[in-house]
Amino acid sequence: MSKNPEFVKFDKVDKSYDGKVLVVKDLQLDIAEGEFITMLGPSGSGKTTCLMMLAGFETPTNGEILLDGNIISNIPPHKRGIGMVFQNYALFPHMTVYENLAFPLRVRKVDKVEIDKKVDKALSMVSLNGFETRMPAQLSGGQQQRVAVARALVFDPSVVLMDEPLGALDKNLRESMQYEIKHIHESIGVTVVYVTHDQSEALTMSNRIAVFNDGKVQQLSSPADLYEKPVNSFVAEFIGENNTFNGEVSEVSGNKCKVKLSNAEIVSNAISVKSKGEKTTVSLRPERALIEPTEKMENMFSGKIEEVIYHGDHTRVRVNLLGNPEFILKVPNSTSNLELKVSQEIKVGWNSHDARALDPK
Repeated sequence: MSKNPEFVKFDKVDKSYDGKVLVVKDLQLDIAEGEFITMLGPSGSGKTTCLMMLAGFETPTNGEILLDGNIISNIPPHKRGIGMVFQNYALFPHMTVYENLAFPLRVRKVDKVEIDKKVDKALSMVSLNGFETRMPAQLSGGQQQRVAVARALVFDPSVVLMDEPLGALDKNLRESMQYEIKHIHESIGVTVVYVTHDQSEALTMSNRIAVFNDGKVQQLSSPADLYEKPVNSFVAEFIGENNTFNGEVSEVSGNKCKVKLSNAEIVSNAISVKSKGEKTTVSLRPERALIEPTEKMENMFSGKIEEVIYHGDHTRVRVNLLGNPEFILKVPNSTSNLELKVSQEIKVGWNSHDARALDPK
């Protein structure tokens, strides 16, 4: 059976809390059945509001939300067949792990034998068999979060919503849980809508990412396209680290352009610029620029090293380049035998296809 490409549909959805300011604006978003989509953005960008409208805890001001072709605006949250995982776990503290997982099944009038089977299956998904009789207070933060994930999956929901579910965990545990949730998704194929402001989390876990800002989706793409091909300056700045130059387009030729800075001219990929005289912000990832390149590159400039920081797998080098004292390069330690010192004069180069001329900030 083919998967529904519009399993979840936001159709021209607006949301205002005060009748004046729209926190979500004209949202048109289709989520495919079985997809893991992440809504990513800064605080106040509208991502959590979208999740709450899908869950049924908020109502759209305008537009409709559809689930598998059915409008769900008038269906109460507990009848939508949607599982939810929150940042604070929201486990019942007075119930055992088994009782926490059995609760959504009992509400749905599932019989005892079936409850036992489903609880056992859900616990095995999150590697917590044998923890049935524990109370939440006897579990670590990571274990509690696994129970919360298991509870969201135990009744075979059509969609699982996750709102900053790993925000309270420490870095190492957070990273291992990212892979765990990703693998659970891959093994059972449930549709997951995930909300976070952590871009590395979004890149790690998602099939597609919707980047929100000011109530609108700025870009909806695969993680690779979002990082390599940001469509505007906001996305380029928000996803990963970025070097930027503000200038004016001096020439456009096919998919390339020349951008005049106050003290130089750089060649770039023409993304959002069409004609000479336009203002633009050129975006370049730190790992795309090379120190002392061995081959000739379209952009070659001299700079002075301001700072060198060792990061294990790479060295982060801050250079004063073209009047920008915050130009960052990432030099892989496995391939580089460069001696890099503060105040050293160096050549920095990059190719035009790695730089993107975008709308100015």
